[in-house]
Amino acid sequence: MSKNYSENKVRELEELDKKYFLHPTTIPKNHVEQGPKITFEEGDGIYVKDIKGDKYIDGVSMLWNVNLGHGQTELAEASRDQMSKLAYASSFIGYSNVPAVRLAQKLVSLAPGDLESVFFTSGGSEANESSYKLSRFYWMQKGFSEKKKIISLKRGYHGVTMATQTATGIDGFHDFSRSNVADIIHAKPHLLDCELGDTNNPDYKDSIRGIIEREGADTIAAVVIETIQGSGGVHMPPEGYLEAVSKTCDEFNIHFIADEVICGFGRTGKMFGVDNWGIVPDMMCLAKGITSGYSQLGGVLIKKDIRDTLVEYDDVLAHGFTYSGHPTACAVGLKTLEIIERDNIVSHVKDMEEVMLNGLQYLENKHDIVSKSRSKGLMAGFELFADAATEKPFTKIKAAAEVVEECFKRKLLLRPLDFEEGVNIVALAPPLIITKEEIETIIDITDEAITSFRKKHNV
Repeated sequence: MSKNYSENKVRELEELDKKYFLHPTTIPKNHVEQGPKITFEEGDGIYVKDIKGDKYIDGVSMLWNVNLGHGQTELAEASRDQMSKLAYASSFIGYSNVPAVRLAQKLVSLAPGDLESVFFTSGGSEANESSYKLSRFYWMQKGFSEKKKIISLKRGYHGVTMATQTATGIDGFHDFSRSNVADIIHAKPHLLDCELGDTNNPDYKDSIRGIIEREGADTIAAVVIETIQGSGGVHMPPEGYLEAVSKTCDEFNIHFIADEVICGFGRTGKMFGVDNWGIVPDMMCLAKGITSGYSQLGGVLIKKDIRDTLVEYDDVLAHGFTYSGHPTACAVGLKTLEIIERDNIVSHVKDMEEVMLNGLQYLENKHDIVSKSRSKGLMAGFELFADAATEKPFTKIKAAAEVVEECFKRKLLLRPLDFEEGVNIVALAPPLIITKEEIETIIDITDEAITSFRKKHNV
């Protein structure tokens, strides 16, 4: 038990949690009955500790966002210094502040191509929501008022505001509270042949290109794609796919929006996920790793042409958030980028990719229920099958959830991605500062967890 929390104090906090704290993306009934699964108190590097004094490896960077690990005093000091000077300032009616200006300049310097301006938000959902609005507004200014539809991909995740939750192609999120908005269409993901123009493919009508031709390019504002699908299953795009979609968007005069909320800032072994494929989107949505989770911040990088059109508007831009350009968050963002560059984090991630892939291959070789392991940088996952050779799915067992629970018992936090029927994916996305030895420890624990799962179910 932690020296700060007796058994009585732990029980008190758990009861207060059940009574007063409605948790996001949690089963409410289970939570009220069982209380919090874990209550964190402190963290250091890849490790977190709960109020009972137990220490865990954070194998998923909490929510893919604590890229520089826990307990980074430099980020805390950057926050404290800025708070002591100017904690908050509005960005409305032309007001500005030094950290926001400096961070905007820095982001543009890091971004590919002619992404030359930033609209700041408080996080990823707001960033994606803003990109849809800015795209539609741009086309209105260009005289194309009918270009307002957004195409997203099934299995994609883009947030939980009204429009982004509609764009999210995971049923449980997409259908929540009947909050869907009009003019957002889901395409089947990663149909490379279709995007290259193969009309003989039976799925062609549900591809991005097929939908554009069916709906009419003059009604489509943008296509939004996660560079690598995260919550939907760590799905990598086929080689050539993103390039094909980008060319399709150019061909039909449609914006290509890259959702880099997870993939940005070194996660994939490049500064931005699109850099792996040499793509320059029209807009790029950012959050999470921009502050390593130490402060709430997001943004949309936009191309010069879009920026130049928007700044010709001579009325109020009727969109913005109280915390757009928040000076403290921006100061933390600046320090995060400084550390990423100073400590060569991106090249370190590329080195660790090989270690991760080797570890996942070890799991595949040892366990015939493990298959389809993949990792781009430190964005990794593997799949569980009743028979991996034939890809026969588990039908009555939530295999990913059970393996992750076995990892939890062994003080390793991973994440099951099992939103689709019969799909059991385990996600790994540790802090980018992780060492070779620490990755090997994660693999060893996961190996033990899979072994325990197999023994339990005799598979």
